[in-house]
Amino acid sequence: MYFRKKQSGGRTYLQIAESERDGNSVGQRVIATLGRLDELNVSGQLERLLASGARLCEKAMVLHASRNGEATTVCIKRIGPSLLFDRLWEESGCKRVIEEFSEKDGRKFALERAVFITVLHRLMRGGSDLSAERWKEDYRIAGTEEIGLHQLYRTMAFLGEELENENQQGATLVPRCRKDAIEERLFLERRDLFSRLDLVFMDTTSLYFEGNG
Repeated sequence: MYFRKKQSGGRTYLQIAESERDGNSVGQRVIATLGRLDELNVSGQLERLLASGARLCEKAMVLHASRNGEATTVCIKRIGPSLLFDRLWEESGCKRVIEEFSEKDGRKFALERAVFITVLHRLMRGGSDLSAERWKEDYRIAGTEEIGLHQLYRTMAFLGEELENENQQGATLVPRCRKDAIEERLFLERRDLFSRLDLVFMDTTSLYFEGNG
């Protein structure tokens, strides 16, 4: 149903109508004529009618106000990227491995969450740690509310920290750092994908076997 204006005798009337189908054609059916539009406006009856109906359709009023820029915006947070990549982050083992390294180092803040912010920021936009700290304010990322810029700096320093001498085996042009150890641990977590032989397919059309058995 909808409102429509009807011209008659030089005056404009306000009606409530609805569309209805008759075979292959669609027509309009008048449900009620509310009266002359100018009189409804002067008397305030139209405003009272709409206000009364608005109590039954608050959602529509809010959406209409939002589309027209009339709604008051308190806070807008994007949640999609975090919901998707947080699950991949956990299932791939990144969350668990970084938390283990963080516990061994005795960090007092959520270092794993700080690493996740920087990774997600680079996936979505890219830029410096300062850019990441500002970027995260527009996203709802669980556990990152208390992480500030100085903690992102400390996180990068943690990842770039050189390993002890006994862990420098295999170093090339630059010393091995904490990031290398984390990457190797993640590889070990997933190496069973490539190191086990479950099934062998053999094409016997061009091969034969001989033996005493």
